[in-house]
This record gives sequence, structure tokens and C-alpha cells, in this order.
Amino acid sequence: MSKKNDAERMRELEERVRELEAEVSARESDLSVFRQQLLHANQSLEALIEKLSADLRTATRIQKTLVPTEFPNIPGFEFSTKFVASPISGGDYFDVFEHDDRMKFGLVMASANGYGLSALLLSVLLRMTGQDEARRGLPPNRVIQYLAEELEPSLGEGPRGPDQASLIYGIIDRRTMELSFSAMGPVYGGLYRPTTGKMDRIQSEDSPIEKGSYTKLPKLQHLQLEAKDRLVLVSPGAVMVQNAADEKFGEERLMRAILTAPKDSVHDWRNEILFRIEQFAGERDIPRDVTVMVLEVKDRVIRLAPR
Repeated sequence: MSKKNDAERMRELEERVRELEAEVSARESDLSVFRQQLLHANQSLEALIEKLSADLRTATRIQKTLVPTEFPNIPGFEFSTKFVASPISGGDYFDVFEHDDRMKFGLVMASANGYGLSALLLSVLLRMTGQDEARRGLPPNRVIQYLAEELEPSLGEGPRGPDQASLIYGIIDRRTMELSFSAMGPVYGGLYRPTTGKMDRIQSEDSPIEKGSYTKLPKLQHLQLEAKDRLVLVSPGAVMVQNAADEKFGEERLMRAILTAPKDSVHDWRNEILFRIEQFAGERDIPRDVTVMVLEVKDRVIRLAPR
């Protein structure tokens, strides 16, 4: 009886072993399929990353091409600008352009939170600075409202959150030496006065351009220009730069860099501001485009301008 029970147990064990072997074989077959699928998914992902990287490089090259490298020759003013493209996200745009009234000229700096919105913003800005609203002599706040209205139908939710853009647009009248400007979204910089060593900060009291923003008329502001005054504008990407410890450069560091940088020339000042931003970032990529624009009022234009 005992031998019979032992034989039955042996057969049961053998049957169980065969079942386990079949399960292992099935699992190995499944794993092989999963490995093939994972390999295919990895290859597709690598191809997608390469395509996105190529698209980003193309967008960056296009943007660099469209950003102005030369400004009109405006007597009595000197300009210095530098645009640093981000490999992650951007797009900045800036320009200086003459009005139909040759005693006036406009300046604009814009920054969008992604290349999709940047392309749209750029198309509207190029139209604005080319021949439309700005050249008709509309005040800056009306021009910005017009621009926000043009963008409104295409604004929505992007991969990094709601579509947003910051913009400052100003007009300088060489008769009165007054800067009239409006801004939406964060604005960094101001008017540095060498006679006092202080800066009149430019502040924006309005939210960025986003869905529904076209209904609000931005505040119109004014600054009186004097001989040797320097206007410096820095795009929002500068304050977002992070170092190895994940600290942001921030507005306080930026303003300190602006005020303490050597001011021998507009180019030296611009280069030093950018150097301090890049030095802070170290080996890390900048998360957004960074643009620095500096304008200096030459002494002779003040003497010539009727007061």
C-alpha cells in the first residue's frame, strides 16, 4: 500500500514538474515578446527624440535668422544686443525700428513660453514692426492690446502650461527725449542714470499675454531721458537660469549684476551681464532664451533736441 502511494505521489510530482516547465516556457515566450516590443518601443522613442531634437535645432536656427543683427542708424543713440538661444524652450524676439515720423523710433522685446507660441508671436510682431499698427503712431498700450487681440484665437494650453508671452514696447520721441512704453508680463531692467548711479526700474503691472488678456488696456508709462542715460532690458529667461544646486538666478541676482557690471561701454555692460548669467548656470543648459538689450543716449542728441 505504501509503495502504491509513493508511486502516485511520484506521478503527481512529475505531472507538477511538467506543468511548471510548461509555465516557465510560456513565461519565457512572453518575455521574448516583451523584449521585442520593448526594443521596438526604445527604437521608436530614440527616433522621436532625434526628430524632436532636429526640429528644435531647426526652430532655433530659424529664430536666430529672424532675430535682427543690425538696427537702423538713429543719430544720437547707440545699441548693443545679444541673443542666447535655449536648447530646451524659447522664444525671444527683439527689434528697433523707425516710425513714419522719423523723429520717433520704436523698440520691442518679447518672450514666449515655447516655440509654438513664439512662432505665432513672431509673425504678429514682424507685421507690427514692419508696416502696420506701430508705424501709424498708436500709443504703445494700444499696440500691445492690438497684438494680444491678434494672438487670442490661437492661445490655449501648451505642454508646459497655458500659452503665455511677455512683451514690452516703447516709443522714443527725439523731440522731447521721452520714452513712452507699456508692458505685459514680467519685465526686467530699467533706465540707468550715470549722474546718480541709480536705476529707475521698469515695472509691469499687467499679467502676461494669455487667453482673455486682450480685453485689458495695459498701463501707459513715461520716462524722461537725459544725456548718457542707458536703458537695459533683459528677457525673463535670465531669472529662470538654474545652477547645479537647482537655485534660480532670480531677479535679485540679475539686478545686482546689472548695477555692478562695468559700464565702460554698452557692449562691455551687455557682455558682463550675460557672462554672470552663464557663469551662474555653469554646465547646465539655460531653460529659456536669454536676450540683453542696451540703449545709450549720446550727449549730442540732448543738446540738439528742442526742449
